[in-house]
Amino acid sequence: MTLTPELKDEMLRSVPHLRAFAISLTGNIDQADDLVQEALTRGLSNLHRFQPGTSIQAWLFTILRNQFHTHYRKSRREVEDPDGAMASRLSSLPEQHGHLDIQDLQVALAKLPFEQREALLLVAAEGFSYEEAAHICGAQLGTIKSRINRARSRLAEILGIEKAEDIGSDRVTRAALGTE
Repeated sequence: MTLTPELKDEMLRSVPHLRAFAISLTGNIDQADDLVQEALTRGLSNLHRFQPGTSIQAWLFTILRNQFHTHYRKSRREVEDPDGAMASRLSSLPEQHGHLDIQDLQVALAKLPFEQREALLLVAAEGFSYEEAAHICGAQLGTIKSRINRARSRLAEILGIEKAEDIGSDRVTRAALGTE
């Protein structure tokens, strides 16, 4: 398959979504950008494997996810920062209330098991259907639904949310918890 202008445009429209997903996986903007670049490069070099009529975005998400897992396995010998203590010393505190909500959500998301966080982000943040998320993750539809349900319940517990009014107006948090 050759890179048509339409396919190129579709790939370019996918970049912000790939980047957001990569940031949520890595927790590091530089690593996320590297991961997106590598996924796009691999996608272009393996374009002959893309099946026309399917979603190029889902295909690129699958490549990105696989690359993340490959890097994760390789990085096990590196110094880890699981509680974010080192990273928190490098960042500045947000100045607006909405940023604090997002920061709380990011911390809560980091406490979820990887599989739950991944499924939730694909559906709630990236807008993929349950079926597309199952395909990207290589899991059964029921497994994805279960992971998302458990993730939303655990997020509500971590964030101390008992009813919808406790969430506030932050769209990202409302989407993650399934109230939007």
